[in-house]
Amino acid sequence: MLLDKLQVLHARYQEIEKEMNDPDAMSDMSRFVKLNKDYKDLSPIMEAYTNYSNLLSNIKIAKDILMNERDEEFRSLAKDELFLYNEQVEPLEEHIRMLLIPKDPQDDKNAIVEIRAGTGGDEAGIFAGDLFRMYQKYCETRGWKTEIVDFTDASQGGFKEVIFNVTGENVYGDLKYESGVHRVQRVPKTETQGRIHTSAASVAILPEADEVDVELKESDIRKDTYCSSGPGGQSVNTTYSAIRLTHIPTGIVVTCQDQKSQLKNLAQAMRVLRARIYEIEYQKYLDDISSKRKTMVSTGDRSAKIRTYNWPQGRVTDHRINLTLYNLQSIINGDIQELIDKLQIAENAERLKGEIA
Repeated sequence: MLLDKLQVLHARYQEIEKEMNDPDAMSDMSRFVKLNKDYKDLSPIMEAYTNYSNLLSNIKIAKDILMNERDEEFRSLAKDELFLYNEQVEPLEEHIRMLLIPKDPQDDKNAIVEIRAGTGGDEAGIFAGDLFRMYQKYCETRGWKTEIVDFTDASQGGFKEVIFNVTGENVYGDLKYESGVHRVQRVPKTETQGRIHTSAASVAILPEADEVDVELKESDIRKDTYCSSGPGGQSVNTTYSAIRLTHIPTGIVVTCQDQKSQLKNLAQAMRVLRARIYEIEYQKYLDDISSKRKTMVSTGDRSAKIRTYNWPQGRVTDHRINLTLYNLQSIINGDIQELIDKLQIAENAERLKGEIA
């Protein structure tokens, strides 16, 4: 029963609150941080539990009045209130069930975003640049910090590849829905006949791995240094500040040249390397989950075509949930929250079916 689950969680919530107020809790900071996170995660459920308890109590009072009260005016008021209360029960229970769905343990992590130009020549590079600016603007609206790790310019503008970090609250939990192939349909700037071309760029969202998630042995990593380069390949730094890391057991190669300091580039490259190694294990988890659901929207499958941006019609279509929006310009300017919200709703509904089953 739903109320029983909530009461168990309420007892745990009170227990956490008591532990946090214990003076000894502050002496173990890692334990205190975990308690604080658990407390924060349970808070929305506890708010819903309070509302649900009050609603059930009001329904009971209204029913008691109808059974025992003889005053017709009083009974009429109670009947009207009971109708309103009963109308609220199902939506609130649905909301609580959604809150009770276990979160992906990676959702709270920061993210590393990789955008690569795909098919379509110069136009694919320009489109990769459009996607980069779209995500930058979206991150600004969320108060998230972005920091470029590495990039390769495309000849006509945009990028052949760009990698950047995003730090903030629940970054991976929202951005993970962007992994996959993004397709653009428009007349390229380089097209003289006015024909519509189709180009593509791939987006990969990686959860940033903590040092405790991935143990990297120094003996497994080959480090090379070189001069940073800018547009056209010219050297922009006469010192060997750029870093290339090769993880020998997996063959994963990571480069970073955006910072002037070799130490900063090394730190950035290590973050990306750790994330890519971590992704190998995390992908097994995603594959296991997706095998149990028919239309898992956040599998992280980089080869799946997830979205089309059609300039002539001013529309954006997300193929995973058959959603089409006719506000392409605002979306490409970073207004992608509605898309993410709809994808989260679709995934939660699917996860809820799995929980019930």
